[in-house]
Amino acid sequence: MTAHLFRAGLLACLLGVGAPSTHGFGVSDRLDGLESLPPDQAGLLIFTAADEKASGYVDMQVELEMVLRNSRGAATRRALRIAQLEIPSDGDKLLVVFDTPKPIRGTALLSHGHKVLPDDQWLYLPAVKRVKKIASSNKSGPFLSSEFAYEDLIAQEVEKYSYRLVGGDTLDGAACFVVERKPVDAHSGYSRQLVWLDEAELRVQQIEYFDRRDDKLKTLTVSDYRLHAERFWKAAHMQMVNHQTGKSTALHWRNYRFATGLHEERDFSTNSLRRAR
Repeated sequence: MTAHLFRAGLLACLLGVGAPSTHGFGVSDRLDGLESLPPDQAGLLIFTAADEKASGYVDMQVELEMVLRNSRGAATRRALRIAQLEIPSDGDKLLVVFDTPKPIRGTALLSHGHKVLPDDQWLYLPAVKRVKKIASSNKSGPFLSSEFAYEDLIAQEVEKYSYRLVGGDTLDGAACFVVERKPVDAHSGYSRQLVWLDEAELRVQQIEYFDRRDDKLKTLTVSDYRLHAERFWKAAHMQMVNHQTGKSTALHWRNYRFATGLHEERDFSTNSLRRAR
């Protein structure tokens, strides 16, 4: 799972940002005047700057290992691939395909994000050879028993949240903005999220998720950012911990490839789900 920082969602997401050397201005230019803004405008400016900084990847493919641990620490491992297509006029498109273990090989999730309209998601289950559309009311549920929800795998467009800069913090030695964002979608499983972004590059370092009762539900930690294609910062490791169940899901990313020639109709239609394996 961006390579938009927030359009990619978590797997998306992929939490990538462009390196300042590629652009005509850096983070400080994008956030000029931040201190004088009210908290809601400041939070929106930070997320808008991060989103703009991540634009231009065209398309991307990446391989991952997913490690699920239960409350006793026992691990289950899965191998998967992600393909993502940038759609500047709308939300990005994302395809997740599992390669192992054998019982779920070929299982695929297709996500079509939208800036304003409700997002679309379809799940293909090879065991029944059927494509199932995920209802909006079910997008807060867990994705294939992981600690990531279906909504975490949708392009998280800037327009779909309200924002508030709540302060600053230091995380693992990095000065960070801490921004609260609240989903506009009434079907979201989250009441709000607290997002730590480093001030230097606007890379997500941590996200705390709160459930509809406003109890802390999960924490995502993001680490080991590396520069790809001389422009995009990508995290090599992510871990989502569920504080209410004691379970966790780790993602280890490798072999990022950009501008690979993916096609919207050929590679990101519901028909492509059956060919994904």
